[in-house]
Amino acid sequence: MLKKLLAGRRRSTPVFRIPEGQRVYAIGDVHGCRTLLDRLIDAIAADDAARAPMATTRIFLGDIVDRGPDSAGAIDRLRELDAGPLATRFLLGNHEEMFLAAIERRPNALRTFTRIGGRETILSYGIDRDSYDAAGYAELADMIDAAVPADHIAFLRGFEDQIVIGDYAFVHAGIRPDIALDAQKPSDLRWIREPFLDHRGLLSHRIVHGHTISEAVAFMPHRIGVDTGAYQSGRLSAVGLEGDAAWPITVSD
Repeated sequence: MLKKLLAGRRRSTPVFRIPEGQRVYAIGDVHGCRTLLDRLIDAIAADDAARAPMATTRIFLGDIVDRGPDSAGAIDRLRELDAGPLATRFLLGNHEEMFLAAIERRPNALRTFTRIGGRETILSYGIDRDSYDAAGYAELADMIDAAVPADHIAFLRGFEDQIVIGDYAFVHAGIRPDIALDAQKPSDLRWIREPFLDHRGLLSHRIVHGHTISEAVAFMPHRIGVDTGAYQSGRLSAVGLEGDAAWPITVSD
């Protein structure tokens, strides 16, 4: 009787799958760590080459900018990938949202942006530290206008809110568990922590996200967290997905 009960429970647990013939690599929060980004791209390429040929897609989960030393360089690298032969898609993180808001001079956006790591992003575009420190917000906005290339801005504006492939949904931060995917607010997709992180039980899709730091790639029944805090830990991570399999890839300084 016990064996039958346990077997029934196993059968009732959904299996999340990537469609046949496809492989996906989802990359966590880069936060301006260009050197780690290059290493992870190489590690993913090696992992992909060691497996059976598939239609491979890379998904960057957002927060490419801020906090680390080379946000401008990280964006340049992603633009190179976007122009390459391998399918590559990008999600808008809350830090890209604030960067764009500051560029668009929305009220108080630049003040907030500089407090959450935007200073490092601005300096990565070649603005002198002494000039940055001496500038008021109006002057700083003018410096950003002059320093940030239009093609970087256009690139970031093309980032997506969410991506669904098979039984997986890819977002930056998470979702509201009681709301359908197609009804989620962009602000939640980019900023939410609770009640998503502590949700118990399964969702319509297994959610792959960044935004919330964990020591290693976090595998939960309803989610996979891929942010390993590159700018402070020196570790940048991705998760590979194929069929019903999922595996971590991490590089470090």
